[in-house]
Amino acid sequence: MAVDFKNSETKDNLMRSFAGESQARNRYTFAAAQAKKENLHVIEEVFTYTANQEKEHAEIFYNHLKELSGETIHVDGGYPVDITDDMVKLLRMAQHNEHEEHDPVYKTFGEKAKEEGFPQVANSFFMIAEIEKAHGDRFGRFADLMEKDKLFASEQKTSWICLNCGYIYEGEAAPQKCPVCAHDQGYFIRLDQSPYEN
Repeated sequence: MAVDFKNSETKDNLMRSFAGESQARNRYTFAAAQAKKENLHVIEEVFTYTANQEKEHAEIFYNHLKELSGETIHVDGGYPVDITDDMVKLLRMAQHNEHEEHDPVYKTFGEKAKEEGFPQVANSFFMIAEIEKAHGDRFGRFADLMEKDKLFASEQKTSWICLNCGYIYEGEAAPQKCPVCAHDQGYFIRLDQSPYEN
């Protein structure tokens, strides 16, 4: 059943999603600043990297509203307050929120858009839902590593890359300081977890 876009639930869901992605971006930017203070530069990068992707999601949802330019869309919604000094808890909160966006939120919004006759919008919801799952899984992996005190240590020889200069080190633990640029251990990440390497 085709629905007039201006009177659709999809229009409201797009605005809710725009607001949610915008808030997630800010929450992750705040979390990145906290990680930086704690010299957890790799966690800072994970939050910043994800925040930038959330900005892109917000823009995609916002652009679907272009035909309503100049209008004001009133929506209600609930958004998390993720404030804690505990970095593992911040990662777990982010994991939970991303998984919730994946399913049920964006899957439900996608089904509604499809039902109302907006297949392009539905595809955006479905595809971004999968990205949010990947975000949640990534936050979970880093939380797991921190909980096990394995963020910078491994039980086997591992390749580590310095996010500052690109130096790659082989060993069971990342060096305390990078021998090339002298940045602290907080800049090291497992090479296979680096978003910049294969």
